Amino acid sequence: MDARKAFYLGVRFAVVLTLCVIVLGAYVRLSDAGLGCPDWPGCYGRLVAPTQAPLVEQANLAFPERPVEVGKAWKEMVHRYAAGILGLVVLGLAVLAWRRRKDPAQPVALPILLLALIVFQSMLGMWTVTLQLKPVIVMAHLLGGLTTLALLWMLVLRTARRTDPNERRRLADRERGPGGARFLPWAVLAAVVLVMQIALGGWTSANYAALACPDFPQCQQQWWPDTDFSEGFVLWRGTGVDYEFGVLDGAARTAIHMAHRIGALVTFLVLGGLALMVLLRAGAARSRQVAGVMLVLLLLQVGLGISNIVFYLPLPVAVAHNGVAALLLLSVLTLTHALAQDARSRVPMASPATGAVGHTG
Repeated sequence: MDARKAFYLGVRFAVVLTLCVIVLGAYVRLSDAGLGCPDWPGCYGRLVAPTQAPLVEQANLAFPERPVEVGKAWKEMVHRYAAGILGLVVLGLAVLAWRRRKDPAQPVALPILLLALIVFQSMLGMWTVTLQLKPVIVMAHLLGGLTTLALLWMLVLRTARRTDPNERRRLADRERGPGGARFLPWAVLAAVVLVMQIALGGWTSANYAALACPDFPQCQQQWWPDTDFSEGFVLWRGTGVDYEFGVLDGAARTAIHMAHRIGALVTFLVLGGLALMVLLRAGAARSRQVAGVMLVLLLLQVGLGISNIVFYLPLPVAVAHNGVAALLLLSVLTLTHALAQDARSRVPMASPATGAVGHTG
């Protein structure tokens, strides 16, 4: 197989694997299995979660403060195995990129950056356990996973057009059309707003505040219940605290939940408005297609968020809420890339024959 094609396929596989790792991480966190293995990188001192009675007994003696729960231990270890495989895949991509560094079409800096990010992610995974689910570490671990996904997707977008010149020409023709480029700043703003909302969602989950408001659209049968924002958004509370199931009082958790609801409304308006503007006024077919997908994912995400409240945080819905957030991020990045391509296709360029300035479209 051509090395360039192999790199592209490897990046696409890494994207799918990263998405699986993110969903697995959400499942582990939401099923209260984040401390299913109280040590790292092993599980009760072993590479495989203990299941047999003698091994479970030994583990309980070694870790009396955290008795073995086999189901939770296996959930945590499956997540670690998947993350480990992802690390090896990214390492392989970085090595391949470095070996092909003399090829002008080969991205090199981004694969190496991804490898460094994976190493840092592994450290965050370790600290998640050793610092006993400290919220700021849990949130950073989530954002690190989504950053990994976003950077891998950027690699896919950057390399997609380099694998097939005919496909590159066809896509360039499809992207020519009036109006799309002017929405590029709004797409960048939408990406920033969405990342902030995802961070708020991570903070809500890490502080066990998802059910602080058990009703919708009101909260605790009020439009604005008692809240404590100063306590709810303290990022660092020292070490030696077990944060499993949360340490905040009701008012602090309510403040976090209300902030996430307000953020959801802002995100809906910004992303929804962008999608509608592109659909109605952008001439590029690819941009409109991506905007349509983004709008569908946005509506689905809102429905999942409301369902989490109304149905008291069912595990499948809560996990899907995390997965759709990741897909929504990819759709925003794809739309931003498509609009940027549209903008570049309109840059005036000199004619090689006459030196006259004209438009590429």
